[in-house]
Amino acid sequence: MTPIFRAVVTTVVPDAETLDAAAWSDVDAIISGQLAQRPPALRRQLGALLGLVQWLPLLRFGRPFTALDADRRTRVLAALERAPALLLRRGIWGLRTLALLGYYARPAAAEEIGYRGTPRGWEARR
Repeated sequence: MTPIFRAVVTTVVPDAETLDAAAWSDVDAIISGQLAQRPPALRRQLGALLGLVQWLPLLRFGRPFTALDADRRTRVLAALERAPALLLRRGIWGLRTLALLGYYARPAAAEEIGYRGTPRGWEARR
């Protein structure tokens, strides 16, 4: 996982700051698994979007995304979510979705939030 995407994850899910190396490895594996199922063109677009996210804040804050504090990173992503360009808004929501997926799809996260869903349905709870 790139430092840029890790900064996105910790911005979208602030609790991710407390993850250890093994948990980050889980997050990376989950996200990588999802991206592996996507076309190469989409993965290239994601890389370009991450580059934009990294360097665009330089114009306003004089620093790249990864060098900003959490409040400013949140403001950058929020501004991009409201951008006039539909493709950019969709891209940011896609990044956000990947960040949430990577964090909450971990078995440890399901346990932490008390999620007890199972493919066996309600019968598994009895």
